[in-house]
Amino acid sequence: MSTTTTTAKIGADALPDYAPVPRSAIGPALNDKGYYTGRVERNLYWVTDGSYQSAFLTTKDGVVLFDAPPSIGGNIRRAVDEIASANGVSNKVTHLIYSHHHADHAGASSLFDKDVVRIGHEETRRLLLRDNDPARPAPEETFADRRTLKIGGERIELAWRGPNHSPDNIYIHFPDHDTLMLIDIVNCGWAPISICNLSEDIPGYVAAPAIALDYPWKHFMGGHVTRLGTRDDVTLHQQYMADIDASVRKALVSVDPTPFFQKYFDNPWAAVSALFEAWTDAGAAPVIEKYTGVLAAADVYTRSTVFWVMESIRLDLGFGSYVHP
Repeated sequence: MSTTTTTAKIGADALPDYAPVPRSAIGPALNDKGYYTGRVERNLYWVTDGSYQSAFLTTKDGVVLFDAPPSIGGNIRRAVDEIASANGVSNKVTHLIYSHHHADHAGASSLFDKDVVRIGHEETRRLLLRDNDPARPAPEETFADRRTLKIGGERIELAWRGPNHSPDNIYIHFPDHDTLMLIDIVNCGWAPISICNLSEDIPGYVAAPAIALDYPWKHFMGGHVTRLGTRDDVTLHQQYMADIDASVRKALVSVDPTPFFQKYFDNPWAAVSALFEAWTDAGAAPVIEKYTGVLAAADVYTRSTVFWVMESIRLDLGFGSYVHP
């Protein structure tokens, strides 16, 4: 056995165990090519690889694609071909709508023809031009606040409601398909991953689900994991985040910083690090206990989310800020 194999085996043996994934978080099985595609409503379809999600709308003039995650990659094309063939419609992708600029949701854009019309928020264009990634061509058509698309007889409403996960993340509403697409906010059936789904604006991230629920819809596409969502999924996420907020505020006022600075009087960064760990542990513990078995991976990622919410409560909202007399 090679050294590499032995090291990998020892590492795997040392990995922690986590709570089982609740059945409510588990979506449809993937096919032998590693993807699943299904109907959302009428001619709107979704595609997943069990982690990421994309969507497409078949129209009389061709196919409108929503996001192109590279982890799904060429299977997006296979899913479109499969559905188009079954329904006897064109498989030509004519438009690609970006939810936001991040590579994990847009990095397969370049797989589609250069004559595909790419549409996104004006900030998405600015950021993609800055990033200069050939896998993610910048959108040719942009909008500032709202835009209604009418493509092949279908209606799609795009809206930017302020920064949340990223500065450019938009709401994509399908009013004639009873569906809302909002990426990287709610992971239906699952806890958010690292630091609130790696979100940049936590007040905006926390506010986004309420904005989503103001829209009329039945089906929800969040961009991640194995199934579509419902309004109950978004409401559950709201409650989870509200519980984190309340627990963090309690931790910030109940954990006394004094002992940390007494112990590390000559090393303020050590004191701050230990204090942050204590605040995070105190804030996370009751939330993990409540949501383990309710949201998948609540025991894996809640601590990370608690830390990031805590920093936002301190720095964005000023909670617990002390002004020296």
